Amino acid sequence: MKSLLALLSLLALPVLAAEPTLYGRYEYIALPEIGGEVLKAKMDTGALTASLSAKDIETFTRDGENWVRFRLATKDASNKVYEHKVARISKIKTRSEEDEDEETAAPTKRPVVELELCLGNVKRTVEVNLTDRSNFNYPLLIGAKALREFGAAVNPARRFTADKPDC
Repeated sequence: MKSLLALLSLLALPVLAAEPTLYGRYEYIALPEIGGEVLKAKMDTGALTASLSAKDIETFTRDGENWVRFRLATKDASNKVYEHKVARISKIKTRSEEDEDEETAAPTKRPVVELELCLGNVKRTVEVNLTDRSNFNYPLLIGAKALREFGAAVNPARRFTADKPDC
């Protein structure tokens, strides 16, 4: 009986989950594997995956595995070519106009690589798809999966709340 009461008292204790770190809608993120570049990123809870602005994206085979070669498609990027092993190919649904009668466009296929990202003083390896985002204000989009990896919550009213990346 005594052990049963002890067990019941343990069950009554609240479970303490780790509190997420609160970030703003936009943050600076460093890419240690991409020349240490620091990019402005949009923290987007509505997107599932992270997305990096890249150009000249070319997949190829090396030692029987799929790889991708690309250049950064950012305003101040060097012309350096990067090569990474492909983790998978994602199919991204493109949204057509809100007209329900219109057929939806075929999903686009994008190579996904695993990259180290540094946000504040936290470094995580996350999946990032490669696509040309040069028409967007932010060359890096951090989606829900990556936000989870960072233990992040987003306050859309805030901007650049984390210090400059220092990993």
